[in-house]
Amino acid sequence: MNRQPPSPANGGGPPADAPLQYVKGIGPKRASALEAVGIRTIRDLLFYFPFDYLDRSKIISIRDLRKYVDAERPVTVIGEVYRVEMRRSRRSNRLIFFLTLKDDTGFLTCVWFEGVQWFKDAFELGELLAVSAYPDFDKLGRIQFTHPEFDRLRGAQEEDEPDWGKLFNTGAIIPKYPSTSELGKVGLDSRGFRRIIRNALKSHLMGIEEVLPEEIRERANLAGCRTALQGIHFPENSDALEIARRRLKFEELFFLQLMLAYRKRRYGLEKKGITYSLESTLARKLVAALPFQLTKAQRRVLREIADDMRKPTPMNRLLQGDVGSGKTIVALLSMLVAVENDFQVALMAPTEVLAEQHYRTLCAYLENLPVNVRLLIGGQKKKLREDVLEDLRSGRAQIVVGTHALLEENVRFAHLGFVVIDEQHRFGVMQRATLREKGLNPDVLVMTATPIPRTLALTVYGDLDVSVIDEMPANRKPIKTGVRLEDQKDKVYDFVKQEVRQGRQVYIVFPLIEESEKVDLKAATVEFEHLKSAVFPSVRLGLLHGRMKSEEKDQIMQSFKAGEIQILVSTTVIEVGIDVPNATIMIVENAERFGLSQLHQLRGRVGRGADQSFCILIANYGWFDGHRRGLEPGEVKKEKLNAKIRLETMVETIDGFKIAEVDLRLRGPGEFFGLRQSGVPAFRLANLVEDAELVAMARKEAFSLVDRDPQLRSDSHRSVRKHFESQYRDALELGNVG
Repeated sequence: MNRQPPSPANGGGPPADAPLQYVKGIGPKRASALEAVGIRTIRDLLFYFPFDYLDRSKIISIRDLRKYVDAERPVTVIGEVYRVEMRRSRRSNRLIFFLTLKDDTGFLTCVWFEGVQWFKDAFELGELLAVSAYPDFDKLGRIQFTHPEFDRLRGAQEEDEPDWGKLFNTGAIIPKYPSTSELGKVGLDSRGFRRIIRNALKSHLMGIEEVLPEEIRERANLAGCRTALQGIHFPENSDALEIARRRLKFEELFFLQLMLAYRKRRYGLEKKGITYSLESTLARKLVAALPFQLTKAQRRVLREIADDMRKPTPMNRLLQGDVGSGKTIVALLSMLVAVENDFQVALMAPTEVLAEQHYRTLCAYLENLPVNVRLLIGGQKKKLREDVLEDLRSGRAQIVVGTHALLEENVRFAHLGFVVIDEQHRFGVMQRATLREKGLNPDVLVMTATPIPRTLALTVYGDLDVSVIDEMPANRKPIKTGVRLEDQKDKVYDFVKQEVRQGRQVYIVFPLIEESEKVDLKAATVEFEHLKSAVFPSVRLGLLHGRMKSEEKDQIMQSFKAGEIQILVSTTVIEVGIDVPNATIMIVENAERFGLSQLHQLRGRVGRGADQSFCILIANYGWFDGHRRGLEPGEVKKEKLNAKIRLETMVETIDGFKIAEVDLRLRGPGEFFGLRQSGVPAFRLANLVEDAELVAMARKEAFSLVDRDPQLRSDSHRSVRKHFESQYRDALELGNVG
C-alpha cells in the first residue's frame, strides 16, 4: 500500500509535486514510461489534457454513415468488435487486416493496409471501440473506414470500467488522451490514461494549489483551478467543458504575458544602452537624393525609432511591413544615425540570396556617401573573408551585411551599436542573443514581411515595441492575381509572350530543382529546357536555383535586373530579395504546394514599378490524389481543401494582414511563428488565433500586476510567484533577446 506524503496547508491532499507512485494504478514501469514524456509528478499528470473528446452529439450510427461520405471532418462510430480477420490481397499479395464493428443499426468494416502484424492481436471480440475516419466505399460499394483512429472504451470482460456506450445515452463526454507506442506497451493508451487520471483526481485534486489571485479570477470571471481540472478531464456537459477550458487557457496566457512583462521591465531597468545624437548629415543627404517621397507611415516609423535611439536604454523594436512597403530604406536611415555616431551596424538575413540583395541595395543607396559596407557570408573565398573580418575588428567596416556567418566566434566588432535582423522569425532566440552580445547592449531593430495581427504580435514579440508600415508607395498599382489549371497554360504563355514583346519581364517559379522519384513534379531544370526550346524559342531565358554558387546566382540576377534576361525560371530562392521594377508577371507552377506566406512573398517580387503587374497561380489539385500516397484519404482531402483555400485567398486579397489571418487559421500559431525557436513556451490549450480576447485580457492583468507589485511580495500574489519561478525561470533567462 502506498504511503501518502504530507498534506499541504491549503487543501488537505498530497502536494502536487509528489511523485507518480502515489497514484493508484501507476507502478514503476508506468512511472518510467510517463517520465519519458515529461510526466514526473502528480501535477504533471493532472495537467496532461485530452486532445479531443467523444461527444454524444458527434457520434454517427452505422446506418447513417452514407450521409457523411463527403464530410469535411472525420466522423465517429461506436461499436463492439464483431469479427477480426487477415486476408491476402490477390493483386499485391500483401496482408490486409479487417475489423468488423456492430452497433444497434448495422455492421461496419474497418481496413488497415499497414501494421497488420500488430493489429492481428490488438482487439478482442466484444470490446467496445470508438473509431473515427472519413467514410469511403469498398469495391462492392459498401461503406468502410480506411486506417481509422480508434479509442478503446471498454474491454470485453471488464466490470469496473464504465460502459461508455450506455453512458452516451445520458450525455457523457469522453476524454481522448494522446499516447505513444511506449506508453501503449504499459497499458497507457487513451483508456489507460482515463483510469489513472480518474484515480488522481479522486485522491490528489485537493493538493493542487490555486495560482491565480482571487481578484483576477473575479475580474475575468474564471473558475477555480480544481473545478477547471475536474471539468477538463471529465466534464458533466459541454458548458462545464467550456468553463474549464477558458480558465486553463487564461492561466497559460497570463503566465506567458507575465514572463513578457518581466522581460521588458528587466531589459529597460538593467541594460544601459547608447544615447544617440540624431543630427545625421548622411541620413538627410540620402533622403534628399531619393527618387521618391517617403510615405507617411515610413516617416511615422522613423520617428518611433528615433525616439528609441534617444533613450539611454537599448532599443528593442519590431518593424512590420508588407512586401514592398519600404522597410529597407527605413532601416538604412536609422543605421546611418548609428554610423554618424561612430558605431558599427550589423544587418543579418536568413539566406545568402537575401543578404546579397541587401548588400547590393545598400551599396546602391550609399553610392555617393562615404560609408564602408561589407558583406560576410559562408561561401566567400578565404582571402576576401579575412579582409572583411579585419575591417570589422578595426572599425573600418561601418555596416556589415551577413547571414548566420555573423554569429561565428571569430567575428569581432570594434564597436557594434546597432543590429538589424531581417525576417527575424527564421532565427532562433539564442542566435539573436549571440549577435547582440557582440556589442555593448546595441539597439536592435527586427524586421518581418510576415504581417501579424497586432494582438498576436504583442504576444509572440511581447517584449518588443511594435512599429507597422501600413501604407504602400503611391505609384504602386494593385497586383492582379488569378488561378489557372494545367490545361490553361497555353493561354498563360500567350499572355507572357505579349508582355515580353512590350518590354516587360517575367518570373516562372517551380518548387523543386530536379526530378524527384517520390513526387512526379516538373522541376525547374527540366522545365527550363522545355520552355527555352519549345515554348519561348525567341526569348532570352535564365535559370536560377539554390544549388548554384554565389557568383553564378549574382550574375544571373544582375543580368535579369539589367534586362538581358527576359524570363527568369527559378526555384523559391527568389521568394525574398530580388527587386526588379520592370518584372510584371509572376507565374507560380504547382501553386497548390506552396504555403500562403510563400505565395504572398513571391507575388511581392512583381508590382514594384508603375506598370500593371500580374500573379498567375498554376494549380494541379490532382497532384494530391496521385502523389500523397503516404497519407490517409481524409488527410489528402484536407490538404486539397486547404490548398484551394490558400489560392482563393490570394485571388481575393493583396492585404498581407488578411492573408496572415487565413495562414494562421490553416497552419496554427506554432508553425506560423516558429514558437519552438522563439523562447515562448508551448501552449497545451490556448490558441493565439482563436483566443485573441483572452490574450488581451491576460496581457492587461499580467502587465498591471507587474506594475503594482514587481516583486510579487503581497500575500495574495505569493502563489503566482511560486508557480512562475518553478515553471518559467528558464524562459525568463532568455529575456535579453528580442
